[in-house]
Amino acid sequence: MGCSMRGFVPLCLIVVSSSAAGNAFCQAAKLHMQLQSKHDSATSFVDAGNAYKKADPQEAINCLNAAIDIYTDMGRFTIAAKHHITIAEIYETELVDIEKILAKFHVHDTHRGAPGASVVTSLALYLKPVTNKCLLKVAAYAAQLEQYQKAIEIYEQVGANTMDNPLLKYSAKDYFFKAALCHFIVDELNAKLALEKYEEMFPAFTDSRECKLLKKLLEAHEEQNSEAYTEAVKEFDSISRLDQWLTTMLLRIKKSIQGDGEGDGDLK
Repeated sequence: MGCSMRGFVPLCLIVVSSSAAGNAFCQAAKLHMQLQSKHDSATSFVDAGNAYKKADPQEAINCLNAAIDIYTDMGRFTIAAKHHITIAEIYETELVDIEKILAKFHVHDTHRGAPGASVVTSLALYLKPVTNKCLLKVAAYAAQLEQYQKAIEIYEQVGANTMDNPLLKYSAKDYFFKAALCHFIVDELNAKLALEKYEEMFPAFTDSRECKLLKKLLEAHEEQNSEAYTEAVKEFDSISRLDQWLTTMLLRIKKSIQGDGEGDGDLK
């Protein structure tokens, strides 16, 4: 009827279901690949992934992975990294799979371009703010999975990278705070030493509410004083509301004061 394939495929989004639209885009991607049009094939796989997101999240991931393979083969690392992030977000919002979120955001300790190197690592040369966002997600999920050393290394790395930046240095105190909490869960002495290091590295941290809270918590923990610990947290929370991640980490520390399985498991 004189209608080109590229003109027909977007129309599917309007007249058929998301799954059918995704299937149409996927077929288009395969046809483009047969015609050796890599860019159009990758674009169609991305369109398929976007169409499948709600109807079939796993198929969306499969399509986006196909696009990533093509973009990586073309040397388009920035675009490939963007779609790795999209996949991680699908695991986060649609499939709620923390292990796979962590795997997608994971940064391998290998050189750029080496076998197995993460595309997110390659992205560091192109989009540093996006890289930091990925790293911080890795750290948050790693801590939830009790991979504290990995979380500490990332929070310290991002903190050190931001503390001298006039626009970002205010956030550095949050990263050092989170790193110290991870240390605290593992060992009280480690937390004390880490706190001293962060104050030396970033003097502005000393006057922050986060640093003052850490010192109160360390004192309460040393005295095994659960009430003082809870009071310090409540005082902090009254000004700066605790998010779910901070609440979880603070509760893990508090359990070591109360004893295994003892106490009410609350911070309020």
